[in-house]
Amino acid sequence: MTGMIEPMIGRYVHVEIDGDPHRIYFEENGAGVPLVCLHTAGSDGRQWRHLLADEALAKKFRIIAFDMPWHGKSNPPASWTGEEYCLTTARYTQTIRAFCQALALEKPVVMGCSIGGRIVLNLAIEHAREFHALIGLEAADFQAPWYDTSWLHRPDVHGGEVCAALVSGLIAPQSPDASRRETLWCYMQSGPGVFKGDLYFYRVDGDLRGRVEGIDTGACPLYLLTGEYDFSCTPDDTRRTAAAIKGASLTIMEQLGHFPMSENPEQFRRYIAPVLNQILEQSISDKQGEHL
Repeated sequence: MTGMIEPMIGRYVHVEIDGDPHRIYFEENGAGVPLVCLHTAGSDGRQWRHLLADEALAKKFRIIAFDMPWHGKSNPPASWTGEEYCLTTARYTQTIRAFCQALALEKPVVMGCSIGGRIVLNLAIEHAREFHALIGLEAADFQAPWYDTSWLHRPDVHGGEVCAALVSGLIAPQSPDASRRETLWCYMQSGPGVFKGDLYFYRVDGDLRGRVEGIDTGACPLYLLTGEYDFSCTPDDTRRTAAAIKGASLTIMEQLGHFPMSENPEQFRRYIAPVLNQILEQSISDKQGEHL
């Protein structure tokens, strides 16, 4: 294995979000239908490294994972003066759309996990026709908070360790030890108060109850996949959400928890590859129909 170079390439793109310039880091691999991957709260795009390195999928999709501002290698904007970070639905939506526009992505597929899964639902509500398909992992219209966010940003508590401890139980017991540790390591490296700021969106501002019923899956297909061991976004949370959306696809993934793409990449692939192949087949069918 010594000397092996993985195929993904990392770069920065300058993106204007709500009039404010940002320098956003992203990694990509492959060619074809653009597939934009959104990381979970308090983490970064490293969660998607196994998908990015998937040679078979990269032949069909241009796989892209970016770090949200304040996360990973994407710093806060230069205009930031130290005020508390707080993610809102509007800001999150603007960031994703601005990133896709900056890369000139034509009707990309967007796949997000946890907070990324929740914002995918908002994209389906407000901007469905901008996307070829939307995939929500560990996604539901709302989850009742089970955690105390006051512990996530205190001077007398190691923020990274408490963040990792908080989410450690959300990983399925079948997950390989190395993958479990890698998933938690990203949380240990999160910036001060970033996980807490993300959870403002997740537990307060991103409540979509009563809105998902208006999602038109005819305008943009919606796939919802949730791990059976996830007690944050439970299978029942996702079932409830899917039942309110006509035409939504629902899958409960066995032997997976809240971080399927990083906690057990091989098991996750068994579920996501058929979904991506279905999306690709629909894309080919749509293009053939345009030429008739």
